[in-house]
Amino acid sequence: MWYSGIIRFLRRRVILGLILSLSFCYCMFCYLGKKDFLDNDDIVPIRRSQPFIWRTLQQHNSTNEEEKNCRNSVQGKVLIVDERGFICPRNEVLQTGCCNDDSQLVVQYSCETCKPTNCCAIYEYCISCCLHPDKREVLENVLGKATEQHSVLFASVSDHFELCLAKCRTNSQSVQHENSYKDPRTKHCYGELPSVNNIDREN
Repeated sequence: MWYSGIIRFLRRRVILGLILSLSFCYCMFCYLGKKDFLDNDDIVPIRRSQPFIWRTLQQHNSTNEEEKNCRNSVQGKVLIVDERGFICPRNEVLQTGCCNDDSQLVVQYSCETCKPTNCCAIYEYCISCCLHPDKREVLENVLGKATEQHSVLFASVSDHFELCLAKCRTNSQSVQHENSYKDPRTKHCYGELPSVNNIDREN
């Protein structure tokens, strides 16, 4: 039958060797092309599309009616921190999204659960402490290193509040060996983390 002749032809060593060689060459071409792409030194750096906004203490405490609406941390079951750095119980949040700064339970720029390492035990306190205008130099270092590492996350934040929200979330810098926290008691950090040995000495 005619198809048995085709099968015998395909079984010939020369044809099989040619198919194998072509497959090998194709795989090597794909692998080397991918490697060249990954090793390319001409990677376009991730750049900020808009200027970063730092707010001063006076701007945080402004009584301007147009600035009365606040963004806040939203997710806390017990505590909320607004973009002015005020931290408050959830029931002290006004309809504007701001903490009621007339309440005795509301504190601005609180670092209550934070250590000198710029790490805090509670997420909302981390944000409140991070928002203090005095932390600008620390955060500028964070932004500088993020730019060097082509961090999409930190290139996309537009102001001080968004940066503190993003930085205080638990991230890969807070863990060691990919499965345990460097310091499980203070895992929310707004600054660059110290070495594990320095943390152990402080504890």
